[in-house]
Amino acid sequence: MAGLRIGAERNGPRREPGAGTGSGPPYGMLRFGLRSALLGWLLARVPTPRRNPFALGYVAVVGATSTFAMLADPDLVLRLQEASSSDGDNLLHHPLRALLLSGFWVAGTVWMPYLWAFAFTVAPLERRIGAGRAAAVFATGHIAATVLSQGVVIVAVLAGRLDPAELDRLDIGVSYGVLASIAALAGLLRPRGRLLALGGAALLLADQYATDQDLVTGIGHPAALLAGVALWRWLRRVPDRRAHHPRGVAQASAPAVAPAASAAPSAAGGAAVLDRM
Repeated sequence: MAGLRIGAERNGPRREPGAGTGSGPPYGMLRFGLRSALLGWLLARVPTPRRNPFALGYVAVVGATSTFAMLADPDLVLRLQEASSSDGDNLLHHPLRALLLSGFWVAGTVWMPYLWAFAFTVAPLERRIGAGRAAAVFATGHIAATVLSQGVVIVAVLAGRLDPAELDRLDIGVSYGVLASIAALAGLLRPRGRLLALGGAALLLADQYATDQDLVTGIGHPAALLAGVALWRWLRRVPDRRAHHPRGVAQASAPAVAPAASAAPSAAGGAAVLDRM
């Protein structure tokens, strides 16, 4: 019997070193942990009504007005936009209406780029500081840039440097609020992410100066960026809402599962690297 057992062991299948013993590195669990960390990182940044009520609500309003502008009578659309415009004449006679309603339209009929702009600027900012403060940043950029740019136009018209017709030029759109949100978000990022955000905004401004010589946007866009930068000190005193997310607390207090224990440090490290931006 001993000879038979020895023969069976000699003729049986040979195992690789560490196979089935648990001594080798858990490559499968490591890959699974990294994939789970990446998926979780992406899902945590998808705008939802609970995480981004302001961003999604504003996009819905802008989408509705853009759809109306495409389908309604052009004369009616023009009259409504002129009544909502934040041009110099409306600011002098109907300032509250002009400042409020001008941000609910987009310049032109294509609004899809603004959807991505909100997804990558306003939504991340809102996740960090909350809906109310994100709305305050957006409104600050919109109002400050509008008042400054149109103030220059009004002064130039009064000084005889510009034609009085410039006071009635249509001025609508959400770009001021979006640019202020980019600058405000940059102040909450780490240095590398801050440089990327501000560099991208600077490229947008450079492209606008190269292709469009409009005085109002030429003043308003950099003013909106500066308005967002001016809010950095205030925003940095606001606690990051992501650090107090109930899901994160529950995951931190949950016991570790034995099979995935060795893969957890690698997955957490991968998530930390992904979250540095």
